[in-house]
Amino acid sequence: MSKFAFLSRIMAAICMASPLSPLLALAAPPDFSPNPRVSWATIGQMFKPPAKGAGPVQDDPAHPFITNDDFRLTGKQPTFPVADVSNPILQPWVREVLRKRNENILAGKPGFPPRPSCWPRGVPAFLLEGAFQPVFFVQTEKEILWIAQFDQQIRHIYLDVPHSANVKPSWFGESVGHFEGDTLVVDTIGLNERTVIDEYLTPHTDKLHVVERIRMTDRGKGLEVNFHVEDPGAFTMPWDAVQRYTRLEPGVGEYNLPISDDGTNARASAGLLLEERCAENPISHLGNEKEAIPLPHAIKPDF
Repeated sequence: MSKFAFLSRIMAAICMASPLSPLLALAAPPDFSPNPRVSWATIGQMFKPPAKGAGPVQDDPAHPFITNDDFRLTGKQPTFPVADVSNPILQPWVREVLRKRNENILAGKPGFPPRPSCWPRGVPAFLLEGAFQPVFFVQTEKEILWIAQFDQQIRHIYLDVPHSANVKPSWFGESVGHFEGDTLVVDTIGLNERTVIDEYLTPHTDKLHVVERIRMTDRGKGLEVNFHVEDPGAFTMPWDAVQRYTRLEPGVGEYNLPISDDGTNARASAGLLLEERCAENPISHLGNEKEAIPLPHAIKPDF
């Protein structure tokens, strides 16, 4: 028997004995930020449904969501999202919350979400960041920072550690992660009830549990997040959804999106992470107290 044949048999035996495929076992962890100028922008402004099985809340078929980009392309009047309350994942109380919001929107009332008023996104709604301002990653051996340029909201993902014994509910909960080959798996618990799931303002309870599987696609030009949601206090069953991003880098990949009437891009340019403070935005609707949710403020100093 030749040396090559002998080694081939040895490798085959190892692969058969291993619970992981050899490609998965040998794959290097992805580098989501190979240099500081790499950022990511979402493809679309809503979560995508999975290939099969229960999925996220989507548009009411009779009232499809028309974005500002749709307006720039078609001239159609932008709308607020109207939820499909027939989704079987919804518990009755959640369905009623969405039904009342739909009713207000269809009656002509504004439906601004908390995010434009500078409230933290939470999880999984953080995955909607990147539609107007990009998101960035900072990776170390022990922690990954996932940063939204819009208001510098930050998620901390602690690597290769268990959850704390007693997790105190917070805006972004506690996220722990590990690599499975080319995929970062992130498990998040301890989310407070002050955030919403999506742009339809789907509520949840503090029993919310989210698992994200994050991997690079298209040879590093894309990013895909498949996530799993469980909340026995708000949903009748677990459900799954997908979010996708495109890579931004000066001279390599820019926002290829509609422009506004004055000829400027509707999104931020690719480049380094910029300081951007939501509450200091001079051209938003935040001054209209009748339409916008009030900005958050602290009753006492944090330091």
